[in-house]
Amino acid sequence: MRNILVAGGAGFIGSHLCDALLARGDRVFCLDNLMRGTKKNIRMALAHKNFAFTQGDAADLAFLKEYMGRNEIDFVFHLAANSDIQASAMDPQIEYQSTLSTTWALLYAMRENHIRQFFFASTSAVYGERCDENLTEEDALSPISYYGAAKAASEAFIRAFCHMNDMDACVFRFANVIGPRLTHGVIYDFIRKLRADPTTLQVLGNGTQAKPYIYADDLIRAILQLHDKASGVEVYNVGVESCTKVSEIAEIVCREMGLPDARIEYGTENIGWKGDVPRFRFDLSKIHATGWRAEKTSGQAVTVAVREALACRR
Repeated sequence: MRNILVAGGAGFIGSHLCDALLARGDRVFCLDNLMRGTKKNIRMALAHKNFAFTQGDAADLAFLKEYMGRNEIDFVFHLAANSDIQASAMDPQIEYQSTLSTTWALLYAMRENHIRQFFFASTSAVYGERCDENLTEEDALSPISYYGAAKAASEAFIRAFCHMNDMDACVFRFANVIGPRLTHGVIYDFIRKLRADPTTLQVLGNGTQAKPYIYADDLIRAILQLHDKASGVEVYNVGVESCTKVSEIAEIVCREMGLPDARIEYGTENIGWKGDVPRFRFDLSKIHATGWRAEKTSGQAVTVAVREALACRR
């Protein structure tokens, strides 16, 4: 039985990962400051004998060094970061505090405790606005958002720490993740807006933005399969081959909410906010070669996620 630290473990993706690790038989130490995560997300895990939750800051180096040593941590999953690109577009300090600082502190605490295995949740945003390229893991990083920049800088520190300290790291660059426990994003926002005003849905941008949406369960399967297979630093694009337009999501939400006559009002720009990437696709050959493939298409993931979000808010 391994002692696993999941930083950001009470968040959307982190809580699903905690559940999966417990089901596999690991002892899970969940660390979260509850800025976006909630105890509701880990309510089932809290009842498990092999689960321990601590409310704390993953950027607090002194705390982390003692915490990792005391709990004899074997492996660190880093999902403690800002996950709302729009929020950090308004306040870039969020990314320094929640994303870059947490990466540095976790890596340094691992170094001090001689922990060698690391998983990092990165993002497709590190590639920047390169709408008509089929991006591979070897392509240059050119982020345009504070969010993407903090993730790219984190990847650079990961490479340095792995080289200097003989660590191994698995880095996943994934697209939009959706599913149960979703706390923000286009689906969440559309439902919230229509609950406030069932007659009108205001959309940021002109609706042509198109991105791949991956269902949470598919992502967790990939993490469990590959997180500890790295030698040095191994980077994977993780997602689906299909994309879904914002206009299609708006129509799905209106339909599933029983509001076919709701007026959808679009903006004029092809982005929702500065730093948003209107569309992208990336090459999935590397992760497909491992045998992993997403079971749900982007459209299927969106439809299921909308239904789940509506069911849990009734």
